[in-house]
Amino acid sequence: MNAPSWTEHTTAVLENDRVRLTPLTEADREGVRAVAMDPDIWRYFVAAVDTDADFEAFFDAALADRAAGRRAVWTITDKASGRIAGSMSFGNMAEADRRLEIGWSWLGRDFRGRGVNHWAKALLLEHAFEVLGAERAEFKTDVLNTQARRGLVNIGATEEGVLRSFNYMPGGRRRDAVFYSVLRSEWPTVRALLAHGPKKAVPA
Repeated sequence: MNAPSWTEHTTAVLENDRVRLTPLTEADREGVRAVAMDPDIWRYFVAAVDTDADFEAFFDAALADRAAGRRAVWTITDKASGRIAGSMSFGNMAEADRRLEIGWSWLGRDFRGRGVNHWAKALLLEHAFEVLGAERAEFKTDVLNTQARRGLVNIGATEEGVLRSFNYMPGGRRRDAVFYSVLRSEWPTVRALLAHGPKKAVPA
């Protein structure tokens, strides 16, 4: 019997004491909408969600990507409140090369700075290395997104470099994309770091 493919493995529900990640479904639409209509979320995103029509297109694209196996999309639920907090995905899954990207990450206003991002990424990294058998998990973000870059360093990812003029952003700006990664050989150290919880913000 053949081992399950990565796509089959990415239908799993992932959870720890803080968050629960469930594969995105149509039933999540209104719960996601309730936290997604905030322009601050999309400042560095490659798609803007300013209107209900924007949201419908964004959500429909996520469902279509998941159905086609292009992306594994999870809804993040904050266990403390029981509310949907945002979403996170596996994408660019190169199973033959044991490489994938963790991204398409966003959280509603009420859930930023509370460790939700940390614990969700911990679950996805654990799934990538310990279930899928990945050799490399990569991340990319806008070079201007200092908060996301700081967050990636705080979870133990290594900055690799900047790909200049990588893609268009809403409004026509060309984004420089900065890449980070965690390798299988680094995972035991990163796992131990993640287990200690998110770093506390240092007052300015």
